[in-house]
Amino acid sequence: MKKLPLILSICALVVAIAACVLSLTGRQKKAVAATEEQAGEIPAGAIVYFDFDRVLEEYDLANDERNRLQTKVQNVEQELKRKQNKIERDQKAFQDKMNKGILTTSTANEQYQKLQQQAAAFQEEAAGKQQELAEEQQAMMNLLTDAVKTYVDEYNAEKGYDMIFAFQMQLNMPYPLVNATSALDITDEIIAGLNAEYAKNKENK
Repeated sequence: MKKLPLILSICALVVAIAACVLSLTGRQKKAVAATEEQAGEIPAGAIVYFDFDRVLEEYDLANDERNRLQTKVQNVEQELKRKQNKIERDQKAFQDKMNKGILTTSTANEQYQKLQQQAAAFQEEAAGKQQELAEEQQAMMNLLTDAVKTYVDEYNAEKGYDMIFAFQMQLNMPYPLVNATSALDITDEIIAGLNAEYAKNKENK
């Protein structure tokens, strides 16, 4: 009887999702010192910018969603690892019986087919979980992007800037911010406004 191959490790299953999630954690929250340049009011009609990476790191909704997804990734990994270990134990027990010659040919064939079916079902489930987590990762990013865009639209209805430019270095956006005066950086205002709005919405639920 041909020895069953071991089931491939599932560690790689969640690496891509975990890496995407962890890539959002990055830096710790930083206190931005006020400078004379930043102290003045930015006139209406100006072109301003904010750091979308910092928003994703310091926006409370982003942190809550990230923690939720990280917990789900860990739970999926633990569950799949448990199932993988059981299949490998069953395979080892089968191989031990084969080595000892205590299985008839018909019984061995039957158990071998059963183990093959279990392994195939496991890999199908693992692939399904990987797809599910990838979709949740994308849905989370869509949620955060929409929340930021909605707030920025409301924010600019009051401020009246000609353009609000968001830059994001971590995802290698095609037009990163190369150089700009910090007086036009509204990142702190955007983060503070988003968090205030999120806290208010949570209280009203």
